[in-house]
Amino acid sequence: MLKYKLRGGAVKASILAAAVIVVPMAFSAEEDMPSVEEMWKIIQQQQKQILELQQNAQITEVKIEATADAVEQVASADVSVLSRWAEKTSMGGYGELHYNNLENQLDGGKADKEEIDLHRFVFYFGHQFDDDLRFYSEFEVEHAIAGDGKVGEVEIEQAFIEWDYADKHRAKGGVFLVPVGIINETHEPDTFYGVERNLVEKNIIPATWWEGGVGLTGEISPGLSYDLAATSGLFLDDGEYKIRDGRQKTGKAKADDFAYTSRIKYTGLAGLELAATLQYQSNLLQSEIQSSGAADVDALLFEAHADYRTGPFALRALYATWDIDEALDLTKTGASEQTGWYVEPSYRLTDNLGVFARYSQWDNQAADSSDTEYSQTDVGLNYWLHDNVVLKFDYQDQDAPSGKDEFDGFNLGIGWSY
Repeated sequence: MLKYKLRGGAVKASILAAAVIVVPMAFSAEEDMPSVEEMWKIIQQQQKQILELQQNAQITEVKIEATADAVEQVASADVSVLSRWAEKTSMGGYGELHYNNLENQLDGGKADKEEIDLHRFVFYFGHQFDDDLRFYSEFEVEHAIAGDGKVGEVEIEQAFIEWDYADKHRAKGGVFLVPVGIINETHEPDTFYGVERNLVEKNIIPATWWEGGVGLTGEISPGLSYDLAATSGLFLDDGEYKIRDGRQKTGKAKADDFAYTSRIKYTGLAGLELAATLQYQSNLLQSEIQSSGAADVDALLFEAHADYRTGPFALRALYATWDIDEALDLTKTGASEQTGWYVEPSYRLTDNLGVFARYSQWDNQAADSSDTEYSQTDVGLNYWLHDNVVLKFDYQDQDAPSGKDEFDGFNLGIGWSY
């Protein structure tokens, strides 16, 4: 009797038994049966193949487990990266819907204004790269619909990088709001009275006003700060004379002549802001010769304002004036001086309800000896449904120069920010 010495216990014994049975069956009756030695070689070869299959299966299982672990680690890493990105990225925005019901007091002038307008719809996007470096942007749609022949516009009012290069001192580059006035940098509808923005800052400053360039901001001492900027400038095309018409909005803006802005601001007393801004531009015509014959028109802007709040009472007052080369008078008489001011007291009757009054004067031809000055009185109220959601009503009484459109009536609005 042949004895086999096997290692591996019952499993290997089973393999051997199966081989003893299967191997003889592989031969037909007509063929010679293998010898014992040949059968042993066949059994050993089959056992080797079985062991290789088992090892390959174990290797495959290890690889599958490793792949699953890797996928899990990548997924976890992706979630972690996304979480960190979300923590450093901020979003926000604001909007305002207006209803204007205004009657033109000038016979034969422009039509009365009775309309509903989604005046602005704005998104903010920001990202903090690290403790000292950040990005900020503002994307705006005006008047709801834009495109060829449409009344609206799509604008990027801000898109800049800001860097804290020293303690309490920052530098920025890109497209940003010019540091001037009260509402140019802070103009969300829940932060000011009246449905429409005041006409002095609109027509004289002119808000909202943004440019492309570089700027510095910092604190000189507690409560005393500065802003410096070198940016693209205004451009008054042939025949234009109003400062507001010179905004290029950083869309292929002519940059033959830059503008240089400086501001000093004091906020050392609670509730008080005092500020003054100077801007100089060597040529509002951007070195282009006008049909009037003018080629170089330098301009200096001076603006000063006070914004004071104590308890329920608040007061805003602002004065702004442009001293422009007299060559601009060749385009429009008196345009070499453009000036305006307003004063606005307000009172919060409750936490939610506030009332205001505003008196404004502005003149885009102030150097002219004839009457070219506009004035307007506004009275109204704001009702805050939430700190960032406001309902507005105001009545306006406008006085225009002789022969100019003059609109009186009321305005309703709803505004929000988040």
